[in-house]
Amino acid sequence: MARKSSETAGDVSSDTIIIKKYANRRLYNTASSSYITLEDLAKMVRENVEFVVYDAKSGDDITHSILTQIIMDEEANGGQMLPVSFLRQLIGMYGNSMQALMPSYLEASMANFRENQAKIREAFEKGLSNNPLAAIHETNMAMMRAAAETFMPGAASKRSAPPPRETSNDDIAALREQMAAMQKKLDDLSK
Repeated sequence: MARKSSETAGDVSSDTIIIKKYANRRLYNTASSSYITLEDLAKMVRENVEFVVYDAKSGDDITHSILTQIIMDEEANGGQMLPVSFLRQLIGMYGNSMQALMPSYLEASMANFRENQAKIREAFEKGLSNNPLAAIHETNMAMMRAAAETFMPGAASKRSAPPPRETSNDDIAALREQMAAMQKKLDDLSK
């Protein structure tokens, strides 16, 4: 019987695809009865296909390490999305007393980002002339300040917020150009 991590064991349903990883590093999709690659798994993630990866010999759930490997491969192949400063801070959290809180905080942050991503797309589609990015940035900053205050009481008050910057017509025009370029990329991706 395969041993499953407590995190994944509850998530495995009849719709979840079982992937087995063999000692020769090959991944076997039990649903399609075929060998697949990490790229195939990355595509499955992007398509919201639920899967779990087990070590074929031990039965251990190794989904976490496989997903981490996909991120490593993406980062190594020029698709760098994680800034060095973020990686340093993340590494610094290992062994920290707040380490146990990080997974739920990061999940909430990602959910917030995805929600805002949908709002940005909606704003592009509606052609709003105001700047939706500023409101989203302020929401994210408020969330970060609240988390900092929760994790390190008094830390937020030690730093003073930078004074708000006035927005000129040139700034607005530049933002509109950036938004148009982003809309074009979104349109190209949806094709």
